[in-house]
Amino acid sequence: MSESFVWRDAGRVVVFRPGAVEDAPALLDEHGFASFELLSTERALSDGKAGPLGQAAERVHRVASGQVPELAAGLLPAVTGERLVVLGGGRVIDTAKAIASVTGADVAAIPTTLSGAEMTAIHRLPAGAEHRVGGMVRPVLALADPGPMTGQDERPLRASAMNALAHGADSLYTPFANPVSRISALRGAELIATALDQERATRDRAALAQGSVLCGYAIDSGGFALHHVICQTLVRVCGSPHAETNAAMLPHTIAFMAPRATEQIDALAGAIGVEPKGIESRIRDLGGSPDGLGHVGADKSKLDEAIDAMLARPELAFGPEPPRRGELIELVEAAW
Repeated sequence: MSESFVWRDAGRVVVFRPGAVEDAPALLDEHGFASFELLSTERALSDGKAGPLGQAAERVHRVASGQVPELAAGLLPAVTGERLVVLGGGRVIDTAKAIASVTGADVAAIPTTLSGAEMTAIHRLPAGAEHRVGGMVRPVLALADPGPMTGQDERPLRASAMNALAHGADSLYTPFANPVSRISALRGAELIATALDQERATRDRAALAQGSVLCGYAIDSGGFALHHVICQTLVRVCGSPHAETNAAMLPHTIAFMAPRATEQIDALAGAIGVEPKGIESRIRDLGGSPDGLGHVGADKSKLDEAIDAMLARPELAFGPEPPRRGELIELVEAAW
């Protein structure tokens, strides 16, 4: 596997290269971002991850913790540029995409986790936004640097990797799945599993990051269904953290889908190196035996509200044999 490549895909460019963050100003200039406003976090800006980006930016905007709609709405009056560069995880990248969906700006994303947000046009809108200039926003440029993408401590890294694996898994059985999205999902899943099987000190970080990119492409192309309906809603309503929610739920949602999308889940099992009957345990092991939802801060008093919201999501019907209310409750409680 090549550790560096440039992927030009229908108006989007993905530069996958170790050292891309350090070289970001030159790479941005090369791909049309000579001038830009930067969105990032206080932590990234203060610990040196931003490097020369902060100096090159016309303006710097700090993205706080919180939910994307409120964060985007709060920053919307201040972010006026036609080109936005964002350095951070999924929440930060999605905030930039949400702002750009209203302003029409182009977005260049530099991910620091395995969220896959740099590859998708999946995001929420700024709170109170009533229109979008150009529809949902997919970054036109992604600078994927394996080092920053895989630099978290082991436990949060595995949770982030399960989020990436879930992108590929959930995209396999939707009505929009296609040969390219399925090939990308299965290859991405294989790379993620193989890398996580390795010792951290000798892990192929480029493989892990490339797996995330491929699975991000797969969900952007093939869409999502049960797993992401559940996880997105739990994060929004019950307040649990995004990656940890995905890690907690994924073994259960895959086991639930196995008899409903047998061909696709069997293919996923093969990609991650296990017989189909062992896929639930295999995913749990890859995730580092993730904590249950109750241990990562989910508010169980809001579960009924969350279930109602899940049942109202049209994407729930994108998977075969959508679950009924009682089945959704059992699924979520099994991961608590």
